[in-house]
Amino acid sequence: MSTPVYDNLAAKKAAVIGARRRRRMPLWIGGAVFMLVAAAGYWHFIETQDALPPASDATVAGGLVSLPVSLFDDGKAHFFEHKQERVLIRYFVVKSPDGVLRAAFDACDVCWPAGKGYAQEGESMVCRNCGQRFHANRVNEVKGGCNPAPLDRRVENGTLLIRVNDILAGRDYFNFSKRG
Repeated sequence: MSTPVYDNLAAKKAAVIGARRRRRMPLWIGGAVFMLVAAAGYWHFIETQDALPPASDATVAGGLVSLPVSLFDDGKAHFFEHKQERVLIRYFVVKSPDGVLRAAFDACDVCWPAGKGYAQEGESMVCRNCGQRFHANRVNEVKGGCNPAPLDRRVENGTLLIRVNDILAGRDYFNFSKRG
């Protein structure tokens, strides 16, 4: 009895191409990966939003941003934004352990192109790009490198004052069209 021609052709094809076909990733795995990525993005968005203070905390008048000193009594870094044209300038204010209110841009001379800024861990501000740690007592005192870029500020009558022009001077840290 002879083998049908179809079986011989199938055997030859399998020998030339390979007996096994590539298996694709099951659809449910792709869906699970998508859901994890979406959840991580949502979590990051919520974390970023929680870091921003209510708009009622800051007032802008006469070229000055005014913030109540009592806002910073918790010792946590409070992040703020100032928009100029299409550039969002981010900065933070923290009351350091030595009792001084310190302000800095949420960027540095080295890592600004990454656009990641800083996070607070205990008494330190940590660069989210390179991981360098800076004790809060150094913020607004030490300049250059990966230190948070200082932002001038002053306290008068229980109010922290920051000149809008000083905030605008940090625009280049957040103009990401200049990334090289």
